[in-house]
Amino acid sequence: MNFKIFLIVILASLVLLFIIQNFTVTDIHFLFWTLSISRSLLMLSLFLIGLILGWILHTYSIHSRKKVRI
Repeated sequence: MNFKIFLIVILASLVLLFIIQNFTVTDIHFLFWTLSISRSLLMLSLFLIGLILGWILHTYSIHSRKKVRI
């Protein structure tokens, strides 16, 4: 139990350190839009988008394999 709490505290500290070090505002230009966002928030959102897309593609591939077997 103590090891899990220790691990959670270490990971939370690393995430907090990452956010503090990458707090600089970055401009993103796409076609006609310009968005100002902090680097840490940009990296976190890109990570979450990739995680969700990977999960969707993995689920789709599992379902397509099950259809082939039937």
